[in-house]
Parts: sequence; C-alpha cells; structure tokens
Amino acid sequence: MNRPARMTLGAVLVAVLAIAAYLVGRHNATPPETAPMHATTKTPTKPVRYWYDPMVPQQHFDHPGLSPMGMEMVPKVDDAGTPSGGVRIDAATVQNLGLRTALVERRSLASAVDVPGNVTWDIRQAVTVSARVDGIVQRLDVRAPYTAVTKGAPLLALLAPQWRSALAEAEALRHVQSPDAQSLREASQARLQVLGLSAADGVISRGDGAAIRVSAPITGTVTTLDVREGQRVNAGQTLMTINGLSSVWVEAAVPQGQTSAIRPGTPVTVRVDAWPGRVFNGQVETLLPDIDNATRTQRARIVLGNPDGALAPGMFAHVALSPASAAEVIVVPDEALIADGENARVIVAEGEGHFRAATVTPGRSSGGMTEIHSGLEVGQRIVVSGQFLIDSEANLSGALDRLNESNPPSPATSVPAEPSTTAMPGMSMEQHP
Repeated sequence: MNRPARMTLGAVLVAVLAIAAYLVGRHNATPPETAPMHATTKTPTKPVRYWYDPMVPQQHFDHPGLSPMGMEMVPKVDDAGTPSGGVRIDAATVQNLGLRTALVERRSLASAVDVPGNVTWDIRQAVTVSARVDGIVQRLDVRAPYTAVTKGAPLLALLAPQWRSALAEAEALRHVQSPDAQSLREASQARLQVLGLSAADGVISRGDGAAIRVSAPITGTVTTLDVREGQRVNAGQTLMTINGLSSVWVEAAVPQGQTSAIRPGTPVTVRVDAWPGRVFNGQVETLLPDIDNATRTQRARIVLGNPDGALAPGMFAHVALSPASAAEVIVVPDEALIADGENARVIVAEGEGHFRAATVTPGRSSGGMTEIHSGLEVGQRIVVSGQFLIDSEANLSGALDRLNESNPPSPATSVPAEPSTTAMPGMSMEQHP
C-alpha cells in the first residue's frame, strides 16, 4: 500500500473514533434523574391550552417545565365549569395553612366609641370685669393671669370721682326722713346700678379722691389681666376676665365614620392621666359644625361637672361615648379585612376549596367587628386567618388575566422548555383568559 493510501485510511479511522467517542460521552452525560423527573411531573386533570411563565405571562410554551426566567411554568387549562376570580386549594393545603373562616352576620355593633379629647374652659362661666366710669388704677390685688380668686375677694382699687359721688349720695340719702326721701333713694340706687355699684360694694375713704374697691363677682380663675397699677382707664374698658371652674368642657375628636351615632345627650365617661382610676361622667352637649382638615375628625363638646377643680383646662382625656344601640348591620371580624390603602377586601370561601377576593365598603368599627356597607351578604363564609396568602395568589391571577387579554396566545411565541416539578403544591389559580 502506497503512502497516500495509508494516509487516507488513517484519517478515516481517526474520524470514526472521534464520532464513537462523542456518542459514548453524550450517553454517559445524560442525568439519571431525567426519566424520574418526567415521571413525577404533575399532569393537569383538564385539557391544557398552553403553559406560561408567571414572571412573563405573555410568553407561552407548549411544554411544562422551567421557563427561561427559572420559574415553574403554570398550565392554562380549559376550566369553563369552575367558578372564576380566585384560587383553588386542596384540603391538605387548607389544613397546613391554618385557614380559619367565619360567617358574615347581621347584628348591632358594640355601642362604645373610644376617642381622644382635651379639657377646655366652659366659657359660659366667663365674666368680664370692666370699668363703668373713667378712673385710675390705684392698687392691683391680682398681679398675674391664672390667679385663683373667690367671690367677693378684692381685685383692684380704682380712683373714680364719679363712683365716689354716687356712693356718697346714696349714703347720705339713707338717713333722710322726708316725703320725697324714698323716691330719692330709689333714684340713687338706680344710678348705682348703672355705674355697676351698690352702696355696699366699696369702702369710702375719709378724704376726697379716695379709691373704690372692685371685688370678684364669682369664684374662679383670672384668665386675662389687661391693666397695671397706675394705668388710666376709660368707661367700658376691660380690666380682667374671670372664668369659673365648677364645670368644664371636653372636646372629643370623633372620626367622621362614627359621628352618625352621636347625638346631643349621648352619655360619656372620661378618664384623665392625672387621676388614675377616677371616672368623670357627663354627656354630649353638641357636635360642632366644623371638620378638622388635618385629622378629618369632628369635635363633640361634652359638659362635665368639676366641683372640686380636679379637671384643669389643657388636660388630655380618654373619652368613651355610649350612643344608643343602632339597628342591626352586616358585620365581619376586623382581622378578615385586607386593606391596601385604596380599597378593602375579604376572602370569600365558596366551598370545595375555592376562594375568591371580594371588594367591600367598610363602615364603623367597634368591639373587634367592622360594619360592611356593600360587597357581602349575610351567611357568606369568609377567611379570617391565612387570607393574605390567598389574596396574593388571587391578585397574581388577576394580573395574569389582564396581561393575557392584551397579549393573546400565538404559535409564534411558543418555545419548548424542560419539564419540572410544581413549585406551589396544592394551590392553583383559576381565572385566566
């Protein structure tokens, strides 16, 4: 055999050996788990239209398995006979998730409404002390605001010639005995009334120009002091204001959703931190016709007796309103509600492992229950524990539906993928296009 023939034969042998080595290596590299994986892949019991990636719902596949995103693909089945808009969970998964349900009921809510409040002055007890005539403040007995005074206590001494002459005239007429004396005394007393005096209100000094004492008309606290010693005052000028403390107001901030049950006369109990264990009883006087723009609450004015002065304006109060029992309403447990900042939802258990999310309109809450204005009916069963996982699955189902509606399946987008096991056993989404 010549040299060219030997070279040709050698090249053929090398090629044959290379092909054989490739085939043997490919056979040995096949993972032994491949066959079991295909064998353990769950097969839907209903016809599958296509498989889709939950991360990219608009991308469809014609085989189960892992998507290019590494996610377990979800089958789209023909499920016309199954209720839509939720998820289906098998009995074992329901037990593992610890789902608890409760019935939607119709009943009266607990009547107590707990709100914060503040103690304020009862301004109906405020009295303004003013100068009825021109004069000069000779002496000031009350030198600072918020000084406590009792009825009849001296407030100030005022040099007022008009006052002195009126008092002197009244004093002189007391001892006159004549047919006209009685009418003169009555005219003198009328003059004193106009000037804001009576014969016993001041002490007349011996010399001309003596000061007249002004006394406190009520027991209370001097809330404003508008004069100083030596100051000249004019007729009608305010000297000070005194506010009584035998009663106080409490202004409670009531949320708008609970004001409909509050009426004038509604019984109230109030507690303050300054007096632990002590309860003050009163009633709502009125709901003030304005809304706080920051807190969206309406103020309820409450009248409380304060004979011992224990309550001081400015104290923070814990207010419990007790409106009359209202009509029966649809209620659900507070924990059943799922709020996302815009809407409120509950998870309705429709039987046979099927659950769906329902949007509701909540009302006032009390005693662990919340009123529902719309979205539920009496007798429906709702989930009160574990509902957040179901709600997330239902939301994902709805998102996939909206995406699939705008991106209908087409053969051009179908690509094969390797099969894999189910990522979330026991739970399947049911609403798809």
